Amino acid sequence: MEQNKDIVLEARNLVREYHTKEGLLGKPVVTRALKGVSFQLERGKTLAVVGESGCGKSTLARILTMIDPATTGELLIGGQPIDIRRQKLTREMRRKVQIVFQNPYGSLNPRQRVGDVLTEPLMLNTDMTPQQRREYAMDMLVKVGLGPEHYNRYPHMFSGGQRQRVAIARALVLNPKLLILDEPVSALDLSVQAQILNLLADLQDEFNLTYLFISHDLSVVRYIADEVMVMYFGEVVEHGTRDEVFGNPQHDYTKTLFNATPQADIAHIKKRLQAQHS
Repeated sequence: MEQNKDIVLEARNLVREYHTKEGLLGKPVVTRALKGVSFQLERGKTLAVVGESGCGKSTLARILTMIDPATTGELLIGGQPIDIRRQKLTREMRRKVQIVFQNPYGSLNPRQRVGDVLTEPLMLNTDMTPQQRREYAMDMLVKVGLGPEHYNRYPHMFSGGQRQRVAIARALVLNPKLLILDEPVSALDLSVQAQILNLLADLQDEFNLTYLFISHDLSVVRYIADEVMVMYFGEVVEHGTRDEVFGNPQHDYTKTLFNATPQADIAHIKKRLQAQHS
């Protein structure tokens, strides 16, 4: 039943405006990056947000991760209204949503050992002892396919795929309700993409994680998403299950986007990986 669904995230008519001026003495100009975005995301599901550059995907991610406020509208996480314009972010609020960025090397401090990368959020947001933080971080390294021996290494000592595993581990150490995945595999080789996508799927099953997956790669979206939301100039023009949107797109922009986007076949990548290990 609809009422029994565990809704982790709800956006109600989110609007984000930016105010600029045309020249030094020009009139104020209002740009609407988001134009009334509404959706719900159920626990354990993956919602993929797709669209071309400038469609509002990144603006939406910044609002959901409580980096920027919405101009108007409501954001609810775990049923709790969140408005950073009027309330101070608490440790508990920060723990609810974490993000994994596109470039794993750029999102990791090159001067920090991996162990410090993982334990710093725990030090700032939990009451764990140093020993507890260390043990928990090592366990999380194992969960993402690395090992305790990687604890004292620096980011430059890892491959791109390994660094993204570290970034995923860092996002998960606080046990968030929602993970924002902002183009998390687009900077990786195709074979590594398949490995990271499989890891994300396994972690979702193990921890009942909820993902909002931002991507322009429709083959990746088709592989990982439960629902797809298509954005165009700050508006949601189509939203449905993966099979509905891919099987029978309704909006002209969705059809154009699908026809214009080259797609890599993730299934073939997986088969090639299996052949390598057999």
